[in-house]
Amino acid sequence: MRATALALVLSLCLPSAALAATVAEATAWLVAKDARAAPAITALLKAQPRSADVHVLHARLLLQQREPEDAIDAAERAVGLGPAHAQAHYWLGNALGQRIGQVGMLRQAAMAPKLREAFERALELDPDIHEARLNLIEFYLQAPSFAGGSVDAAKAHAAQLARRDPPRGHYAAGRLAMHAKDLPAAAKAYGAAYRARPDSANFRMAAGTTWQATQQWDAAFALYQAWTKEDPAAAGAQYQLGRTAALSGQFLPEGEAALRRYLALPLAPGQPPHHNAWYRLGQVQAHAGDKAAARVSFQNALKGEPGNAEFKAALSAL
Repeated sequence: MRATALALVLSLCLPSAALAATVAEATAWLVAKDARAAPAITALLKAQPRSADVHVLHARLLLQQREPEDAIDAAERAVGLGPAHAQAHYWLGNALGQRIGQVGMLRQAAMAPKLREAFERALELDPDIHEARLNLIEFYLQAPSFAGGSVDAAKAHAAQLARRDPPRGHYAAGRLAMHAKDLPAAAKAYGAAYRARPDSANFRMAAGTTWQATQQWDAAFALYQAWTKEDPAAAGAQYQLGRTAALSGQFLPEGEAALRRYLALPLAPGQPPHHNAWYRLGQVQAHAGDKAAARVSFQNALKGEPGNAEFKAALSAL
């Protein structure tokens, strides 16, 4: 009886996340961005310091926290503990990919082969890590030839995706078309990817932005209107709905409302800065003939980026 009571007291004193102590639960919390993920992963690291799975989770957590240097260290520990662990190599590639944009050209040249090798090794161990193929396609298209860049290699991985995962195959075809500056082909391919897998935010955004670029306004509006209705907190969709109105001159009240919602939402990493939203809002207001409001919006845009020639020209045009 005493032992049972003591166990109950201890369970009440310990954090609930630490009690979870399973990789599956911590993974689910991490994916959901649940606050319980970090303490759960810390507890797992203490309990299972030799587990490659746990160090992969730690790397993923650090990437979510925008700490790529530490994530590289965690992923390298995972690779050391599990040389044949495909996900360890995959997340090492992701960590290197997040870090490489933060360093100078010399360090980028040194990191690029490691990034490529990490994703290639992940695919050798598990050919169905399809995101690794997409990341390699991006690498091969962006890297200069002396660092391993190769359009042919990108096309080869795109062909593999077309066979193994057709929606991602369409998306890869769109990326190749964008690289070739063939916007109509990109819009068609991204649209096919989105229709095949409409729950993918990446496919949805790619389709919408290329429909904007090819002035397929009805399709772009329909996509972003549906998206913002489904999820009003989808900041990127709110911004793009407003941008579509700014570029087309259509649905102006709806576009203005979307941009104001965007400006009220927290600015997440990777989202357009608020001064861009003020600029698009000014364009919408100028289309509507409200020069006074447009002037204020363009001035707000310039506060965020005083040297922007496009913002200055829009203000002068009023």
